[in-house]
Amino acid sequence: MVPSNTGVNDLLNGYESPVDFIVKETNRNIQIIHSLAKWKRVALKKYGFEPGEGIYADMKAVRRDEETDNIHSIYVDQWSWEKIITQEERNYGLLQEIVRNIFEVFKITEETLINSFPEKELQRTLPDDIFFISSQELEDMYPDISPKEREHIICKEKGAVFVTQIGKKLKSNTIHDGRSPDYDDWELNGDIILWHEPLGRSIELSSMGIRVDKASLKRQLKESGTEDRKDLLFHKMLLNGELPLTIGGGLGQSRICMYFMKAVHIGEVQSSIWPEEMVREFKKKGIEFL
Repeated sequence: MVPSNTGVNDLLNGYESPVDFIVKETNRNIQIIHSLAKWKRVALKKYGFEPGEGIYADMKAVRRDEETDNIHSIYVDQWSWEKIITQEERNYGLLQEIVRNIFEVFKITEETLINSFPEKELQRTLPDDIFFISSQELEDMYPDISPKEREHIICKEKGAVFVTQIGKKLKSNTIHDGRSPDYDDWELNGDIILWHEPLGRSIELSSMGIRVDKASLKRQLKESGTEDRKDLLFHKMLLNGELPLTIGGGLGQSRICMYFMKAVHIGEVQSSIWPEEMVREFKKKGIEFL
């Protein structure tokens, strides 16, 4: 939970409304977070961390406006992390290195499950390496279909993909997917996406990126028409050079469980609120929601 009107909450695409309430003891308006994207950066400053050090948070969030389907829920659970870096480290090479580190953990997880449950006769599905491609390269390859359809096609072919430059405007004057302008640098971010055979589609397990510095924050606020945010506490701190340079992201806990357990609905691995009709339809198929 964070105070309202500080800019610390993740504003997502800008139209989503956070759950908020008044704290009786202080009469302050408080919001339940959408994600910890900006909160972690403030925390790193608060606790006096140095370059090369970072934090991990077991995040629980609520997104009241999220559409519910097989892979989306109003309840969002992430392993959320943030690390301080230097100006010299703000480059694509560092981003690739950390993406590959995370992907290696996915491969170890898959191998561990195969060895731990031989009776399940689990098969290896992850490729040896993750494939990197920019959102513009994807649009150039498949200009006549939607961004999600592009992800499905490339992910089915490669097995594991990191799509970069999420939020950056494409040649078609659209974006691949929404990304708030005030935490990721749109030139140095991306999504880890794996092919999920039970659903016959790609599934995003993590979004991450090198965070905005003063220059990229100013540029992205202008491009997105949100320059009024410069007056918020978080943005003032960043523009005044009070916050460290960082890289960070979130790994979806339920999405990861769903992927490795071969589930077809996120309700099989987390407890949330679902439309009654959806619960009935899946129950007919022998699938019980938590």
